[in-house]
Amino acid sequence: MSYEIITLPGYRAVGLKWEGTFSEIVPNLKNVIRKMEERADELDDKLNPHVQLGLSYHVIENGFAHYAVYEVSDSQEIPDGMVEIKVPQLTYVKTTHHKGEDIQKTYTDLHEWLFDSDYTAYREPDVVYYDPYMPIKHEHYPLERDPSDPHFDIFIPIVKK
Repeated sequence: MSYEIITLPGYRAVGLKWEGTFSEIVPNLKNVIRKMEERADELDDKLNPHVQLGLSYHVIENGFAHYAVYEVSDSQEIPDGMVEIKVPQLTYVKTTHHKGEDIQKTYTDLHEWLFDSDYTAYREPDVVYYDPYMPIKHEHYPLERDPSDPHFDIFIPIVKK
């Protein structure tokens, strides 16, 4: 695996939100992601229409909040049933999960890299997280992907130890 440290500017995203426990993921989370794909044309001001974002925040015990969103301009209205999330400028470790590989292994390798690096996971001030290792995970999914064997980029917000 290769890892890159990058800083991305802050952005605004709009889409659907799902919250739940790990036991509720199947089929609920996949349905929300699919529904966002179906409703993507409601967002006229997508800045990168070929990449759907999956932003996960481990703020629920035994679960997380997930935003299936697209980056949008400031002029984008929020369609009925959708939410807005603003992501600040952050520094990330970026890696790619490749088609045909085990997602769990990709994340295990990333966790080991983070543990051995000069960085630790970023945590928003005054927010309680239930994942001590990677409390925030941002995944960037290309629209042309196989849902049963996806490839995507992973961005973990980090700060120096």
